[in-house]
Amino acid sequence: MTVTRRQLLRLPFWSAFLGTPARGQRDDAQPDQAPALDRGPRPGGYPVRFVDVAAEAGLTRTVYYGEAASSDYISEANGCGVAFFDYDHDGWLDILLLNGSRRSGIPGGEIATNRLYKNNRDGTFSDVTKEAGLIRTGWANGVCIGDYNNDGFDDLFITYRGANVLYRNNGDGTFRDVTEEAGVGGDPRRWHTGCTFFDHNRDGNLDLFVSTYIGADSLKNLPPKGRTTWKGVPVAYGPQGLQEGSNVLYRNNGDGSFTEVTEQAQILDATGFGLTVMATDYNGDGWQDLYVACDSSPSILFRNNQDGTFSDVAAERGLAYSPDGVAQAGMGLAIGDYNSDGNLDIVKTHFADDIPGLYRNDGQAYFTDESTAAGLRTSTRHLEWGVGFVDFDSDGRPDLFFVTGSVYPEVEAVNPDYPYKGPRFLYRNLGNGSFANVTEECGPGVTALHSSRGCAFGDFDNDGDMDILVMNTNEPPSLIRADSSSGNHWLKVKLSGTRSNRTAIGARVFVQSGRTVQTQEVHSQDSYLSVSDFRLHFGLGRATGVSLIRIHWPNGGVEDVRNVDADQLVYIEEGNGIVRGERFGNSSR
Repeated sequence: MTVTRRQLLRLPFWSAFLGTPARGQRDDAQPDQAPALDRGPRPGGYPVRFVDVAAEAGLTRTVYYGEAASSDYISEANGCGVAFFDYDHDGWLDILLLNGSRRSGIPGGEIATNRLYKNNRDGTFSDVTKEAGLIRTGWANGVCIGDYNNDGFDDLFITYRGANVLYRNNGDGTFRDVTEEAGVGGDPRRWHTGCTFFDHNRDGNLDLFVSTYIGADSLKNLPPKGRTTWKGVPVAYGPQGLQEGSNVLYRNNGDGSFTEVTEQAQILDATGFGLTVMATDYNGDGWQDLYVACDSSPSILFRNNQDGTFSDVAAERGLAYSPDGVAQAGMGLAIGDYNSDGNLDIVKTHFADDIPGLYRNDGQAYFTDESTAAGLRTSTRHLEWGVGFVDFDSDGRPDLFFVTGSVYPEVEAVNPDYPYKGPRFLYRNLGNGSFANVTEECGPGVTALHSSRGCAFGDFDNDGDMDILVMNTNEPPSLIRADSSSGNHWLKVKLSGTRSNRTAIGARVFVQSGRTVQTQEVHSQDSYLSVSDFRLHFGLGRATGVSLIRIHWPNGGVEDVRNVDADQLVYIEEGNGIVRGERFGNSSR
């Protein structure tokens, strides 16, 4: 029987995954459902402690974004993203921190530049910004990463309030600004925000999508504080009442240059106050779609029509509005399979007086807001930003983490119920469709108060668990090390495309252990304007290996790898299976 990729994802999940052969292989077991992993004993407390080690790691420089005491303009309030990525391919995650500016100037004459930190492999990092050629000032917002020229080294695209920049990774520890020759600088009058590399036409080259927050006409004459109030306090004006931003699509020409195809792609008229962008195959047809979190306007879901055009289907699919039909203030995004049904679900973070939106994919590509039913009605005093589905305790269930922080420093003095700084929140996945707030159990790395924005997730110390990098407004960043005592096993998967794009952006990976299957995708941007580790982390509970890894490559191919031991990182090359494995750390300290 020949089964297409789309048909595979339309079958009942367990029979589709466990019972459908790939590339001539056959698996005769076809269970109706998958029993849970043996996740071991579950003590009363969450088995992971989080500690902020930024200072001892050498991350002591302040990330400047607007005035410390007051945000007079909305352009000073939204902050920026961060990135975990291995720029020099030595197997250790390095760090990119974006930076903004201040109208009043930077204290002490310091240069408020984006900063690249090289991982020294001993828990510390060295600032290599100048040597790498990445000194640049301005109001940076978002970052996405991908190997746009398929030379084996991941490149950087950074959005700005103004012209954007594309850095080509030279492969020798340095980068070169190729924005002009690539043709992706964008309109310098615009406020660019979210961005993602993705292969929209499946030609093996990464294309580029960019969202904007506010239209050029409004950005030219932003109203100052005093035109509106919040909680009875005069605050910065917007975005409501301002011109909505539009989106831009660049097609990769395969020769180092891009062509803007926004109008041809039919995305010009879908406007909004766009922030984070994630590419995902929401309907399982093998083509990458786009979801844009929009602030105070309906969020946008661009369906890929497979002919170079896109259609906004967010309203009909349940992703544009709240359950009561109101446009919410979308900030950050995470995509993952929280209920282990094989369908990728979505979380979108929101403004204060709201809760995160947890959108369950019903398997037919329609989404239902399950936030309240899942137990996410936390304190609504906090504005939520960067977010992730991450299995910190490696029990096979992705937990939910997000950071908080207000955009109005001046409100707290008048209304202390809405503080400027807030904690991080961690919700433990209970495996029954619901989550439990375990924030207070997780240590000072989570409970410490900051006004945070972007965050990224990855294993910076190569010990097998997942750590967190956080942008804190007008403070040094947080590097939150996870110390796990769960004793659970794990597997990390790093993909490399051959016929597909080299970074494997858009690949979907299924990992089967026993009769339990987990699902993840490779994303170029996630959280809030940020980038997380491209090495996908799968918790395995007490299982000591996996029976099957199935990869749906971005170009439409399906590949199986069987019988892989736990507690290692495996590198899988498209068409060649595992090309090497790497053991490091352990699943507990």
